[in-house]
Amino acid sequence: MKVRVRVEVKPTEDREKVERAVLNLFDAALREESFGETTVLVGEGDSRCLLKFRRLLFEQRILDAAREQMMRGLTGDGFRFYLHKQAAYAGRVSFCSYEFGESPLGPIVVEVSTSDPQLAILWLAPRTVQGVPVEEVASPPDP
Repeated sequence: MKVRVRVEVKPTEDREKVERAVLNLFDAALREESFGETTVLVGEGDSRCLLKFRRLLFEQRILDAAREQMMRGLTGDGFRFYLHKQAAYAGRVSFCSYEFGESPLGPIVVEVSTSDPQLAILWLAPRTVQGVPVEEVASPPDP
């Protein structure tokens, strides 16, 4: 499993706060990339960088909603989803839609590549019945 997290730092934003937002959700070493006037923070890793994010999904009891958002971004070799920067800064997971501009300062973009995307999604956000996980996957695919 390969994980890539990236987020644009807008000129009106404090770079350290944007970095803190990402690190509140993911354990990834971030590097800065510049494209002209645009600065992007990028973090890459394996399933271990998703452990904090997974724990937050369980704690916030948003497994079904999270799984639905991840399934919407399903591709042949992985999946993609978008998160609100402002909520992440507060240590909360909040999904958003990139296409509809739901995150005014731009989203945190998470891309996961894996040989079994559906199994990876079940590991991150198992199905629940009345809030209790019923189809929990013990370890991530592609260790």
